[in-house]
Amino acid sequence: MTKPITQKQPGSAGETEDPFLWLEDRTGKEALDWVHRQNAVTTGELQGDLSYQASFETALDLMTAEDNIPVGSALNGHVYNFWQDRTNVLGLWRRTTVASYKTEKPDWETIIDFDSLSAKEGVKWVFSGASWLYPDFTRCLLSLSPDGGDASEMREFDIDTKSFVEGGFRAPASKSGFGWLDKDTVVVSSAFEEADKTQSGYPRVVKLWQRGTRLEDATPIFEAQKQDLAAGGSVEFDGDKRHLFLTRTLDFFASHNFLRLPSGENRRIPLPDDVTDTELFKDQFVFGVRSPWTAPEGTLCKPDGLYSLDFERWIETNALGPVETVLEPADRVSIAGIARTQDRLFINLMDNVRGKVVACQRADGGWSPQPVALPENGSVGISHAERFGSSVSFSFTDFLTPSSIIWSDDNAATLTTVKSQPARFDASSLVSEQFKARSKDGTMVPYFVVRRRDQNGPVPTLLYGYGGFEVPLLPGYAGVRGRLWLEKGNAYVQANIRGGGEFGPNWHQAALKANRQNAFDDFAAVAQDLMKRGIATPAMLGIQGGSNGGLLTGVSLTQHPELFGAVIIDVPLLDMLRYTELPPGASWMAEYGDPAKPEEAAWLAAYSPYQHVESDPAYPPVLLTTSTADDRVHPGHARKMAGRLQAAGHAKTLFFEETEGGHGGRGDRRPQAAQAAMKYVFLQRALTGIA
Repeated sequence: MTKPITQKQPGSAGETEDPFLWLEDRTGKEALDWVHRQNAVTTGELQGDLSYQASFETALDLMTAEDNIPVGSALNGHVYNFWQDRTNVLGLWRRTTVASYKTEKPDWETIIDFDSLSAKEGVKWVFSGASWLYPDFTRCLLSLSPDGGDASEMREFDIDTKSFVEGGFRAPASKSGFGWLDKDTVVVSSAFEEADKTQSGYPRVVKLWQRGTRLEDATPIFEAQKQDLAAGGSVEFDGDKRHLFLTRTLDFFASHNFLRLPSGENRRIPLPDDVTDTELFKDQFVFGVRSPWTAPEGTLCKPDGLYSLDFERWIETNALGPVETVLEPADRVSIAGIARTQDRLFINLMDNVRGKVVACQRADGGWSPQPVALPENGSVGISHAERFGSSVSFSFTDFLTPSSIIWSDDNAATLTTVKSQPARFDASSLVSEQFKARSKDGTMVPYFVVRRRDQNGPVPTLLYGYGGFEVPLLPGYAGVRGRLWLEKGNAYVQANIRGGGEFGPNWHQAALKANRQNAFDDFAAVAQDLMKRGIATPAMLGIQGGSNGGLLTGVSLTQHPELFGAVIIDVPLLDMLRYTELPPGASWMAEYGDPAKPEEAAWLAAYSPYQHVESDPAYPPVLLTTSTADDRVHPGHARKMAGRLQAAGHAKTLFFEETEGGHGGRGDRRPQAAQAAMKYVFLQRALTGIA
């Protein structure tokens, strides 16, 4: 191996050399040779365990079971579904009639067989979604990822003939976005050439692409700044009215929204930068805010409330007009999302981390919200809402209740459970409880514990967390976790720490940028509370998190190694002093801060796990995972952390890198099942003293 490339790296203790910078070369031969050696050690140890093969088969059986729920969306009389099983490894995109979907065994019609397509073209295509052409919905723009990453190729597809349109719209793989303006015009959020990309690598320019012309000749109609996160364009329908919206996304939590008028003017909608939860419904522009905002006519809009303005009036007069309240905010209640059918607006709420849905009707110039009669004390989600019809479906689950789909053809006036997943593990002896831990600054942090009802003394326990980007962690049924962990008498804990979205924007902002340590303190407080309650001991407590959650577990390892017996760090950010140099890291500066600014570099350096690896502490066993094809969080983070831990003498550090599948591990279920099995083998060995 040649001499490693190093780079001066700023930190609180002065500049130091980075001896593992060469591992940031995603596909470099030396870096991949290192990856293959690491993978061989990890698979040899974990897949060589006597329990691995049975665990792998169990995980694969559950992930590809034919009686898994086929979640789908209704459109123009059909339900569309993407399906994977052992035979259809890369999956089928298929459809059935709404009536057939409600039966026990729907009659599915295959639209695209991705295994066959991949075999024919020699590329392992991963389905990434479709944009439909209104009003017939017989044409779509398909997104196909060549490796499971975020970058996708686009092709025009004809549903009736089940074939790609010869000479139709087509674009090479990129992080661009596509949508129909009309049958001969596509709205392109372009990220092909460097000039068309933001510094984060996302689209910077929106263009109109006419059928029969070259993509390079598409007409620019809107631009963001280079330092912005992205620019985007989308067409929204309100009844038969078509509107072209353009968005300049400044960062993850701020944007400027525009409407393109028939005159060609891009007129900004005069709402605050931190507007959220937007929807167009019955000539009303519905929105929420992340911080208090007083509308020009005096209405005070608060976080976790929902509001609306007369959109047609604004188009005609360019005056904002009165702002109405759709839903008042309430304590410990936050908005999880909104969706609409032709005649109802549905608001998905979280009430103390438990789900509910409210249906709103627009009549007589006002709003009338009514609760939807769904099961309580679990996670409720809106599976689909038919924008051009009246069907809507909801999902329900909790830690011990298998998922179900509750369907309505009449805007939730009548509800029928049409799909229920069979039980995947024996939950009869288990209980799900919610507790609170007191964090370092006195904040009470809720968390869920799933364990045996008769637990008597500490048991191996897995603590999972995320705590970032306003993303909530909700109760959910997981067959693999149940079979490979809970049925063995172990416990599972899910922490709702600050930084997440469980209690709305304020809960998120309490761990933003310079306040990030609050999230880490919350997680440590939950760990300590588990020990006070006798649920686990440090030697029996494992932690796991992915992406931003990988940062969480990385910090937990370096700040509190004494609290844990095993640490899993999945697809993580770990070098917070270089994260903006690894695309698309610059897009997250609104969450973490900018290491190029001395003040912000100081707070990043205070916790950045990569810079805080030491040789003295007795670190617990560590498993780091990533993917070569991950184009969202660079694999260099996990690689470098593993290298530094091992160089510091922490021999119980394992590393595994999948070669495809992207950030979310999409595509073939077999490597996903293998990773799941390896992680549970790792935990069982470490927390029972085998490792």
